[in-house]
Amino acid sequence: MKSVVIEQPGELVLADRPLPQPAAGEVRIKVHYASICGSDVHIWRGHNPFARYPRVIGHEFFGVIDAVGPDTDARRLGQRVAVDPVVSCGHCYPCRVGRPNVCQTLQVIGVHRDGGFSEYALAPAANAHPLPPSVPDKLASLVEPFTIAANITAFLQPQPQDVALIYGAGPMGLTAIQVLKGVYGVQQVLVVDRLPERLTLAQENGADRVFNNSEIALAAQLEGVQPTLIIDAACHPAILAEAAALASPAARIGLLGFSGEPCSITQQALTSKELSLFTSRLNSHRFPQVIAWMEQGLIQPQKLVTHFFPLAETARAMTLFEQDPRTCCKVMLQMA
Repeated sequence: MKSVVIEQPGELVLADRPLPQPAAGEVRIKVHYASICGSDVHIWRGHNPFARYPRVIGHEFFGVIDAVGPDTDARRLGQRVAVDPVVSCGHCYPCRVGRPNVCQTLQVIGVHRDGGFSEYALAPAANAHPLPPSVPDKLASLVEPFTIAANITAFLQPQPQDVALIYGAGPMGLTAIQVLKGVYGVQQVLVVDRLPERLTLAQENGADRVFNNSEIALAAQLEGVQPTLIIDAACHPAILAEAAALASPAARIGLLGFSGEPCSITQQALTSKELSLFTSRLNSHRFPQVIAWMEQGLIQPQKLVTHFFPLAETARAMTLFEQDPRTCCKVMLQMA
């Protein structure tokens, strides 16, 4: 089978690998589509501290179960599935309290174990979620990125009367817009970014107002509006301090970032307004929730997709994703 392997940072190859065989509790998936995430590029470039090399990358993928492990229900053969990349132990403290995404022995498919940029991939049977016919093959890998928005909004508990501000109109920011508008009915969603093309995408995905802060500070443009809910989907260390300064008293702030750079903020900036600060990593059993949202038409994943490439052109696809944020959003890989 053909697989995209990062042999070491900077070295991407399309390799011939043996067909994997599912172990107990696993299924094998014939992958049909996968989508590129920024973390895939970070693994390629050597900027993901969690990655282990060599690695078949890809944690957003969809396919059909074509083999099962010795103790797995054979009736699952032929099921169309989206794969949750979060693999947890099930018994540590985070797992026991429903937070497997921060399991003490967490493994992520496509990061710690081989992923879905391949003609075939393995996954725990419990991580392969059946899809209804209403979710089309070419969009099914996008369940995973929407689970990121589902996870942070579960903490933030948006209300229709919230004034929501999203930093960043990349794929994570756009999924957050759609979830706030389509699922929670938030009436005012504001989005800030430095690229006009991304702000146009934000409007197409439901943003009510957009702001370009490349030259004029956001505070000057908000004209006194105090957001009650803020999501940082841009992940720059300077954002938290600005968000706290702009936020309404009693507001909630959600962080999606993984920057290793320090950020400077005082306790007073948070406690004087009694701000609630939430962090979110990956997703915690959100696949069924997002699949239901797709089935009900509450979110529109097709609005994120800008490009399709065959698996053989993964390097070209990832380079485009990395270098052309103005015209590129979600890039899809087709296996056959």
